[in-house]
Amino acid sequence: MKTRLTSVSLLAAILLPFTGQAQPPATKPATEEAALTEADLNLREALVKGASMEEIAKLKEPAAKTPQEAIRALKSGNSRFFGGTARRPEMSANERRSQILQQTPFAVILGCSDSRVPIELVYDQGLGDIFAVRVAGQVVDPGTAGSFEYAVKHLKTKILVVMGHEGCGAVKAAMLPPADLKAEPENVRYLLAKITPSVAEITKIRDPKAKMREAVMANVRQQVALAKENPVVKAAIAKNELAVVGAFYEISSGQVDFLETDEELRLN
Repeated sequence: MKTRLTSVSLLAAILLPFTGQAQPPATKPATEEAALTEADLNLREALVKGASMEEIAKLKEPAAKTPQEAIRALKSGNSRFFGGTARRPEMSANERRSQILQQTPFAVILGCSDSRVPIELVYDQGLGDIFAVRVAGQVVDPGTAGSFEYAVKHLKTKILVVMGHEGCGAVKAAMLPPADLKAEPENVRYLLAKITPSVAEITKIRDPKAKMREAVMANVRQQVALAKENPVVKAAIAKNELAVVGAFYEISSGQVDFLETDEELRLN
């Protein structure tokens, strides 16, 4: 049975961002109507008619509807963040409350757990825009794969980004001598083992900064390749419904570099 919005207080709370009052009058000033988008008007009408939460959720759309729009939105957001003009999208209490109906993220981002890499801030996106999956070293394993499978299949995200970052501690640890790796806790060793194959040859680079950047990029490429082999992801790519790209976040500047082409993502 569908859940009905029978609570007057909840209905009023959700209505306020669109009408300014719980019960809209028969006519409204033209300027106020003009300020509402078609989606706003449809949502308001559905709420007034007592639509179910499931019916209302279908009216909410993501900020980007194609893979091309999605990557443009991420690049534009990061440009604002990098340039010091971030909007830091906020919502009123009523708008936040309305999100109980449905989430409609346009991007799923597999990023590192590092506290210096807050994904929504880096891309200057608001609540409900990004489905963030975070784990040390941004590795693809059953847990993270299940998360991005859900985002792609059920939330219809248009882009999957595997994002590494400058000075990643997990990647650095993956290049430690075997004896040092054995000293780490079991679950840390599990994560590092997912990274080690991609950075095995990086030790030949002598410059420390160049070595770390290349190691992170090599791990990103490896995790992108693994993500693309996922059946759910592969099916979405085949239908041109999803793009999968890599990214490198430079903590010192705030800029994100994207790896999009086959050449940029080539493993060897």
